[in-house]
Amino acid sequence: MTPKTLFLAWQEKDRRQWFPVGRLDADVSQPEYRFRYTGGARRARAEAGFPLLVEFPELDEDYRSTRLFPLFRNRVINPGRPDLKDYLRHLDLGHEADPIEILAANGGHRATDAYEVFPKIEGDADGSFSCRFFLHGWRHVNSEAQERLERLTPGEGLYVTLELTNPITGFALQVQTVDYYMIGWAPRYLAIDLAMAVAGEPDRYSARVVRINPQPAPSTQRVLIEMRGRWDGYEPMNGSDYLPVVG
Repeated sequence: MTPKTLFLAWQEKDRRQWFPVGRLDADVSQPEYRFRYTGGARRARAEAGFPLLVEFPELDEDYRSTRLFPLFRNRVINPGRPDLKDYLRHLDLGHEADPIEILAANGGHRATDAYEVFPKIEGDADGSFSCRFFLHGWRHVNSEAQERLERLTPGEGLYVTLELTNPITGFALQVQTVDYYMIGWAPRYLAIDLAMAVAGEPDRYSARVVRINPQPAPSTQRVLIEMRGRWDGYEPMNGSDYLPVVG
């Protein structure tokens, strides 16, 4: 099985800014797990007072284990839960999904902390890519947009557009319906990489609804979206925020 890479993002409380602060490299077939802080953690400490995790107390340490670290393991549903099948269906996953696939899909969100998990986007040889994410911020759009969100259907096409005047983050990626209702945003930690595809070749990307999960599904897993596009000469998630502090 091919090793997979996930990033850990932390949200600063006051301005709600997201920072990629850690990198998990996982090979579940061995099993081998490796966690390192990234340059984003160093920047988050300087700009927003990011507290290092109790489980990973040293910024320049290379943490390795044959078991998934508790920080991540606690964000995966217990396989003995009676609602496991429903939960995996909300994520558009099959029953054979491993913990890393679940984390990549569910975002690792917990109401008790300010962290999320997202997979490294890998481009193909021609620069094409696909990624999935749950819609952010849909509870903060106007009532007309929320009513439109209720009418979304699986497979429905969407627009992803640049927003340069977001009052919280300044720069953001809006998600709109084809009839121009702004229903929310792409996750902030994906915005720059996805914007490179939208701005570079706007006629060569697409977005669609994968699933709509009504209650009692968590609000953070309400609308699952897939975006496809292509980068020309651009390598995603390769800036200083994503590079490990230690090699």
